[in-house]
Amino acid sequence: MIGISLAAALSLIVSMALMPSLINLLYRFKFGQEVRDDGPEGHKTKQGTPTMGGVVIILGAVVGYFGAHAVMLLTGTGAGPTVSGLLVMFLFVGMGCVGFLDDFIKIYKRRSLGLRSGAKMVGQAVVGVGFAYGVTQFPNGYGYTPAAPQLSFLRDFGPPLMIGLFVLWALFLIVGFSNAVNLTDGLDGLATGAVILSLVAYIIIGNWQLRQSCVEALTANCYQVRDPLDLAVVAAAVLGACIAFLWFNAPPAKIFMGDTGSLALGGLIVGLAITTRTQLLLLLIGGLFVIITLSVMVQITSFRFTGKRILRMAPLQHHFELRGWAETTIVIRFWIIQGLFVATAIGLFYLEWMPR
Repeated sequence: MIGISLAAALSLIVSMALMPSLINLLYRFKFGQEVRDDGPEGHKTKQGTPTMGGVVIILGAVVGYFGAHAVMLLTGTGAGPTVSGLLVMFLFVGMGCVGFLDDFIKIYKRRSLGLRSGAKMVGQAVVGVGFAYGVTQFPNGYGYTPAAPQLSFLRDFGPPLMIGLFVLWALFLIVGFSNAVNLTDGLDGLATGAVILSLVAYIIIGNWQLRQSCVEALTANCYQVRDPLDLAVVAAAVLGACIAFLWFNAPPAKIFMGDTGSLALGGLIVGLAITTRTQLLLLLIGGLFVIITLSVMVQITSFRFTGKRILRMAPLQHHFELRGWAETTIVIRFWIIQGLFVATAIGLFYLEWMPR
């Protein structure tokens, strides 16, 4: 618990300290958001708002994670970073770098589209494949790797997959969720608040897996998770940075996270799901992101086959904007929906431990 608290506190402090300077710097160089021409009319006022705030989320989380471990090593209250934690941080930072390139091109060329889709996919694939292969390596003294090449829900199940098939599955999740967070990042504070709720779930899951670890006691329901505590520390470090960012991203936003933040956070959530062996539970832990992505898929499918749109505009949050809902109303109600998803996921996770 010391590491979790330290990581969250350090990242929160660092991010809060850096964010005003970044906002001023971005204003000075006119690194502002380019708004879609076909977007809701109310978004025109957001034109020029600084973007790339995800840079501070990443910096704050990195300082929080490694700083917490440095303090614990110096005080003798904990160990250094683990392989599982480092791999998830690699995915987090790597996806953020892809997003940074995308944001920079948007700003430099003054357009709402950045990297070409092919180049963006290549970047995501390089980082995703490196992570997916890495988590099947580096066994500890008990033979546990950061992840097994299997599907998982509350824990691993089914036969092992061929390594190539597992890498493709992991890459599908990484690309899917990083883009899902990107789609959700359309209203002030919406994606950040939803990510915070997901990270709280992974802190709880990591703590519980530590207390019921097969390393501590070989009980019937123990978890074969390599580094559950350090995964909770990673989640806490990013949580602190996201809370700091939300302070400045709350309506009316002074800064946007951009693809730098959304791709990084989407990748991080998948990395935590894979290393905590809760891949399919992610559909609930990230329930809001799933719904918003499905809204886009349904809209595109309906228009291609029938020529009609089911929603006034996709993603889903913009549909409600065009129906007259206030932006803050949409954000708060969507946070409530995400909270219900997360509560359901945690309830399912604990279900097998309930007395019968």
